[in-house]
Amino acid sequence: MKIKKEVRSGSFSTVRIVSMGFLGIILMGSLLLWLPISNREPIAYLDALFTATSAICVTGLVTIVPATQFTLFGKVILLILIQIGGLGVIACTMIIFKLISKKVTIKGRIVIQQAYNLNTLTGMMTFILRIIKITFVIQLIGALFFAIDFIPRFGWTRGIGMSIYHAVSAFCNADLNLMGPDNFEPFVGSPLINFTVMALIVMGGLGFTVWSDLFDNSKEIIRRKAPFCRLFSRLSLQSKMVLSMSGILIVLGALGFFLLEMNNEATMGGLKAGETVMASFFQSVTSRSGGFVTVAQDRLTNGSKVWSSVLMFIGGSPGSTAGGVKTTTFAMMIMTTISVLRGRAQVECFGRRIAPTVVKTGITITFLYFMLLLTSITVITILEPAKDFLSIWFEGTSALGTVGLSTGITQTLSRASQGVLMVLMYVGRIGPVTAALVFVGKAHRGEQMRELPEKYIMIG
Repeated sequence: MKIKKEVRSGSFSTVRIVSMGFLGIILMGSLLLWLPISNREPIAYLDALFTATSAICVTGLVTIVPATQFTLFGKVILLILIQIGGLGVIACTMIIFKLISKKVTIKGRIVIQQAYNLNTLTGMMTFILRIIKITFVIQLIGALFFAIDFIPRFGWTRGIGMSIYHAVSAFCNADLNLMGPDNFEPFVGSPLINFTVMALIVMGGLGFTVWSDLFDNSKEIIRRKAPFCRLFSRLSLQSKMVLSMSGILIVLGALGFFLLEMNNEATMGGLKAGETVMASFFQSVTSRSGGFVTVAQDRLTNGSKVWSSVLMFIGGSPGSTAGGVKTTTFAMMIMTTISVLRGRAQVECFGRRIAPTVVKTGITITFLYFMLLLTSITVITILEPAKDFLSIWFEGTSALGTVGLSTGITQTLSRASQGVLMVLMYVGRIGPVTAALVFVGKAHRGEQMRELPEKYIMIG
């Protein structure tokens, strides 16, 4: 009876554990960042809270300059918060359980299953450990590539520290950089830094389940000595959708920025042809969740700001360090539109039918996401009547998408507006549906089983 009760309440328990877990660590992190030992000069608690929220929610918006504000201790705390935010509260909790040799209960397994959308309750710890290994290996490789440039530039000690920090920050899609106000603009012409950052952001934004799927099928391909061209066909539907949509968005995003910025002397117009292409791809990748910049965002054309907002709204993929409505949700919306226009009774993708419950969930996520964004931007617009509306829209979309791009207005906003941004970052990290369920809860079994007469209404 106890197990059945845990299973019935597992989903809502997961919702509360995830939401309260992130909130608890944000509060703890803010206190640590507020300590005198963490700062070179006194910091207001609300600035520490904003920075902790941005770190745990792997966003990157800041009201202070981390490079000059925090001491070495403060920067280490910031790095730990980013890593926890990227891996997720549940994964970090399971690591602690493993270290203290504590067994994971049935309820704990249900929490992991719900959080990572797994199909089974077995192999949970193996999956979590695989996530940790993949994360640290990718971050280590990224740090080694950064070190090629950073060690000669900053010296051995600082160069190694900067390499590790930015590898973690880039993979976790959190632009809390230590380069200062200019971010990565001095590296706009460096292929090494550009492609390392882009690779880390993309890999962090694909999602842990996709990496697990790629890992398992790659091993099978190697074992059978089959050609790697068959790898894609062996992947799950989610992995296929994630990889396909990610590739399409990166290319289309880069093309859009290239066309919109190629003649803008304030951003890419003064660059060489190859550097313009590289900067366009960088802006495309970072707009989906990275937050690192090689061109000043306040100097982008209005068209590019709108284009960035679209990409920030879409975001990365499920189960990743990225935010947004997610690539699979966006792809599902496209497939649903195509199905309706072609008069199909079901939504299809790669020769498979997408379950109606998934379609409803995707529509719900998009609706909640858009309504929250619209409401928040309206509130900030009322609070900040002197601010440019497009800059506010850009800022709000960046916060909810946990991206971190900004036109530079974050520090100039009132505390109330910064509070709205903190709420957006928090909801963007845990997900709008998760946030809604904290207050609404799940329907009772009787409501779930209830069937009513079917009627049609006019729409469109």
